[in-house]
Amino acid sequence: MHKTITGFSKLSKSDKIDWIVDTYFSNKGTAKTILKQYWNDDNKLQQLHDEFIENTITNYYLPFGVAPNFLINGKTYTIPMAIEESSVVAAASKAAKFWLHRGGFKAEVISTTKIGQVHFTYDGNPEDLTSFFNTLKPKLHEDTASMTKSMDKRGGGILDVQLKDKTKDLTNYYQLHASFETMDAMGANFINSCLEQFATTLKTEAEHSLSGNVNVIMSILSNYVPDCLVRAEVSCKVEDLTENSKISPEAFAEKFIQAVNIAEIEPYRAVTHNKGIMTGIDAVVLATGNDFRAVEAGVHAYASRTGSYRSLTHAEGKDGIFRFWMEIPLALGTVGGLTSLHPLVKLALEMLGRPSAKELMQIVAVAGLAQNFAALRSLTTTGIQEGHMKMHLMNILNQLEATPEEKNKLVSHFKTHTVTHSSVVDAINNLRNH
Repeated sequence: MHKTITGFSKLSKSDKIDWIVDTYFSNKGTAKTILKQYWNDDNKLQQLHDEFIENTITNYYLPFGVAPNFLINGKTYTIPMAIEESSVVAAASKAAKFWLHRGGFKAEVISTTKIGQVHFTYDGNPEDLTSFFNTLKPKLHEDTASMTKSMDKRGGGILDVQLKDKTKDLTNYYQLHASFETMDAMGANFINSCLEQFATTLKTEAEHSLSGNVNVIMSILSNYVPDCLVRAEVSCKVEDLTENSKISPEAFAEKFIQAVNIAEIEPYRAVTHNKGIMTGIDAVVLATGNDFRAVEAGVHAYASRTGSYRSLTHAEGKDGIFRFWMEIPLALGTVGGLTSLHPLVKLALEMLGRPSAKELMQIVAVAGLAQNFAALRSLTTTGIQEGHMKMHLMNILNQLEATPEEKNKLVSHFKTHTVTHSSVVDAINNLRNH
């Protein structure tokens, strides 16, 4: 079947859908109905969503849930989470409730510096380039003054620009390595605009001042932000780690700390361990209109900074005190982008008390720490599947098209039985055959 098309982006939304349905679906009526049933009845709201990206044909829904009872630095939050994975919101809520009565979470922003680079090659004398850069640096600030004006007023802007010689790694390769403070904005557009002006200034000035050739390859911010760090922590007396009658607080602390230690030295475990942290983080990042792909990339790079992929969290028991903490890089914004456009994002930020970027960093880090605590608590006590599969039960019942009456009976049945896909199938068949 011929499946290519010219000028697709210029078609109306309706014509785009017609082509998609006619080309790819055997049951065209059902496909079109499904696509259209996710449209918003409010035409203005639907148009807003249509214009977020290109070639929009419908909306893709994720559940928007909340995890209450998070005590962070003495202030109570209900944290919004956009995620489809069963048991995540329940686990976060359970961890929040556990620590609510044990002093809550402590969080602090360590630094907020972000990085951008102009990547270029130069085939002349390195000493000439260094001398040239020293005279160029004031000009870089001068030529970007108009675009940094409003950011400067808010206390941000360009912090520094350095010339980096990377020729040992790649022939003739150099960087303008710039650091930025973007305040409550994530700052990607601001940083990239500044970098592109740096590149223009570099190229223009080099033509007059250098005998060698400067060739700008690209100008782009980095999503690796090891100097944009936030720390989240919980602690309590080991004897207060009570909640499971099957294990003593001391034994629980010992197993928990050992589980974290394993993730610190075993990459196979560390990846899954950190994935659990990011499950909590991504859900809040998405709910607040931030870029979870950038956060993911930066955090995983940070987890590998020693040359081996390691746990992001750490735990210890010392002098009768249990401590569990992590430091992670998070570049987030509470102004600009989707934060001022998406109605649910605006509600999410209002629910959080309209936080600054620094406060949001703390909230997001705490969500990740809570998620990891909940996962490790399950892993080292009951096992991860018991709670997860009971939360997943409703998904299985929906796949099997269970009626409300069947759901009630089976939810009750599985309060005392192990949930697996096959056991649910057997139970519903047994119910339907009697």
